[in-house]
Amino acid sequence: MQTSYNGLSLPADGQPIEYSNGQYTIPDNPIIPFIEGDGTGRDIWKASQRVIDAAVEKAYGGKRGIKWFEIFAGEKAFKQFSTWLPDDSVNAARDLRVSIKGPLTTPVGGGIRSLNVALRQILDLYSCVRPVKYYQGVPSPVKHPEKVDIVIFRENTEDVYSGIEFKQGTEDAAKLISFLNDDLLANAKKKVRTDSGVGIKPISIFGSKRLVRYAIKSALETGRKTVTLVHKGNIQKFTEGAFREWGYEVATEEFREQTVTERESWILGNVEANPNITIEENAALVEPGLEFAPQSFRDAVYAEVKGVLDSIGKTHGNGAWKSKILVNDRIADSIFQQIIIRPADYSILATTNLNGDYISDAAAAQVGGLGIAPGANIGDGFAVFEATHGTAPKYADKDMINPGSVILSGVMMLDFLGWKEAARLIETSMEKTILQKFVTYDFERQTAGATKVGTSEFATRIIGNM
Repeated sequence: MQTSYNGLSLPADGQPIEYSNGQYTIPDNPIIPFIEGDGTGRDIWKASQRVIDAAVEKAYGGKRGIKWFEIFAGEKAFKQFSTWLPDDSVNAARDLRVSIKGPLTTPVGGGIRSLNVALRQILDLYSCVRPVKYYQGVPSPVKHPEKVDIVIFRENTEDVYSGIEFKQGTEDAAKLISFLNDDLLANAKKKVRTDSGVGIKPISIFGSKRLVRYAIKSALETGRKTVTLVHKGNIQKFTEGAFREWGYEVATEEFREQTVTERESWILGNVEANPNITIEENAALVEPGLEFAPQSFRDAVYAEVKGVLDSIGKTHGNGAWKSKILVNDRIADSIFQQIIIRPADYSILATTNLNGDYISDAAAAQVGGLGIAPGANIGDGFAVFEATHGTAPKYADKDMINPGSVILSGVMMLDFLGWKEAARLIETSMEKTILQKFVTYDFERQTAGATKVGTSEFATRIIGNM
């Protein structure tokens, strides 16, 4: 490990976080790298750091403390080092394991398409984790935001975000279109229009399974009872549909004792309701309209029912399945409706990259918006906690913006470190501050009788409520 990064020495009174055999070792004085962020990130980070430090001090009376270490990315990095993402910043995030960042701008004029995506891919931070829950007093556009309590696990390295695309009119695009049309689609009616831009959407067994595996492990660790695989497999059968199938394989092959799939629960439930039910009768309840299906399809469903009863009838039957984690799946477009009209039915969503991007922001809108939405990018041995909103440059340095996204990302980080007392202290104090109606402008304009405060004062009042 280096002793300095970007010309700055590591804090002498801090220790690095260690990782071995799948486990983190957290010292009482961990060195945590931070990127303050661009635009409003400067205001937000100052406020958030004060809140996190105050909570740690209050919770542990000086026995624990974060030793912050600044690393650089975005505009500040470009001004100092003539690069948007210095190698030393990546090295520090890798060597020191756990870091936190404010919002970063996307460079204009070529080069890195997204600094956030670059960090995720370089460090292989394959799971974007976005908890979405309601805090009392936050203005919401829905009637019962308190019913929303989900965690979204979004695959972070594949899908269209892999960045494999070719601009319309270029030689590379023409080569790819020609190969598709003349070779792979030679005998097909469908063709790619020759004036198209073309992107590649890779979805792998490896990437899909490790994301679903992480989501199910989280469910076991946190006591959540449902994991929903979100996909567009009805249209994209070999990418999104494969994600669904591979997700079920993880559940039934790697977590057999702890999980039950939705169809398995129907089969087992039918037997409990009628112990004398036949295989054929059970299949007809699981698959409505089965009598009109081809015999081959009916035989497959009969075999499925028999296979479930033979394999897990004893271990999961007689109501035992009700205590297992339920693994189900939903089509991506329908989940937008479901989390609005039936949010209590969903707890953990495991999804592909693009769908997860959409769903995370849509869910956040129900509980106050991106200004208060935390996030993390987590891999095996590395984690970067981050604001989920943009840089809002027109508000930069005006002490206006809600710092809730970074503050709550800090809460996620504290939970990740195992410092749960400090994490809960921030949550309860922030909620109390909002209930007292001392809020930043985004909430003030939606809350009757509220007092508008700046970014720094909002942080000060949170600290006071500790």
